[in-house]
Amino acid sequence: MAAAGYDFVVVPADVDERLIDGETPTTLVRRLAGKKAARIAHDHPGAVVLGADTVVVCDGVVLGKPADDREAAVMIRLLSGRWHDVLTGVALWHAERRCDDVASTRVAFRPLSDSDVTWYVASGEPSGKAGAYAIQGRASRFVTRIEGSYSNVVGLPMEVVDRLLRSIGILTGAGAEV
Repeated sequence: MAAAGYDFVVVPADVDERLIDGETPTTLVRRLAGKKAARIAHDHPGAVVLGADTVVVCDGVVLGKPADDREAAVMIRLLSGRWHDVLTGVALWHAERRCDDVASTRVAFRPLSDSDVTWYVASGEPSGKAGAYAIQGRASRFVTRIEGSYSNVVGLPMEVVDRLLRSIGILTGAGAEV
C-alpha cells in the first residue's frame, strides 16, 4: 500500500480462518475479509478499515497458510507444473459505508524437482503465505505465466482497493491521497 501512495497502519485481526462446510473459495475469502474489517472497525470507529484474505485454489482444493514445513512441501508439490487460482477478498468499511469484492488471478508454475521443493521450503519463505509461496520472492523463479492482477498474488489487489475507496467517496481524483 505504501508503494501505491497510501498512508496506513496495520492492525492484525484475529479471526477463525477455517473453511465452513459447503463454502466456496470465493465465499470464504469474502467472508474472512469482512470479518477482519468488522473486528477492526469495531475498535476504531470512523476509521477507513480494509480487511483482506487470500487463498490459493488448485483443483478445487483451498490452500491457506501451511501449518509447518511438511504441509508447505505438500502444497508446493501440488502446484508444480500446474495452473492454480489466487483469490483475495477485500472488504472496506468506513462509518456506515461498506463494500467488498473478490479478485481472482491464474498462475502457472513450471514443473518442480524434489530439490526445488526442498530448497524453497528450507528458505522459510512459505511460512505464513497462502499456498505456501510468495510470488515476489524466491518462488518467482517457479512462475511461468500469470493471468490477471500481480498485486493480487502478492496478497492485496491494489486496483480493487482503489475502486472500492472511490466507490465510497474516499478517493476522488487520480492523485488523491488517503
